[in-house]
Amino acid sequence: MSRIGNSIIKIPEGVTLDFTNGLLTTKGKLGELSLNIDSNINIDISEQEIKLTRKSDSNEIKSMHGLTRALIFNMVTGVSEGFTKKLELIGVGYRASNQGQLLDISVGFSHNIVFEVPDSVKLTTETEKGKAPIITLTSINKQLLGHVAAKIRSFRKPEPYKGKGIRYVGEYVRKKAGKTAAA
Repeated sequence: MSRIGNSIIKIPEGVTLDFTNGLLTTKGKLGELSLNIDSNINIDISEQEIKLTRKSDSNEIKSMHGLTRALIFNMVTGVSEGFTKKLELIGVGYRASNQGQLLDISVGFSHNIVFEVPDSVKLTTETEKGKAPIITLTSINKQLLGHVAAKIRSFRKPEPYKGKGIRYVGEYVRKKAGKTAAA
């Protein structure tokens, strides 16, 4: 039994859904997203809620049931509220700036890293004196937003000895003890 797949999705004000030929299109104040739905999943759209049912109880279809429900919920939330991820650069001399969709970060390598962020993800950078630079990413597509944030983080993952690197705001980095000098 898929507990997630059986949950009902509430449709917020201003969001419209259109389901034709296996393609679900969600429109809201922030934009439009679409998703191909598996033929083994039935969608019942009423005025204020969406309910998903499956045609059989095989393990593959059960997993598709929960996945499809989660993807539709993320689409509805994305077009109504949007998603945001923040990354901070911890380290002496680490800097971030942007010009449009080009992110320019300096994280201790001999050259700066220039990364082009997709157009559907909004990019802003903040630098305050005495605080770590913060990169803010905003999008209606949760999957793309997480992918872009993970890619930026992969340029310099936080290391466990000093904690330097690019990390999500609020992420806890477990520190290790370094080598001690022999007496």
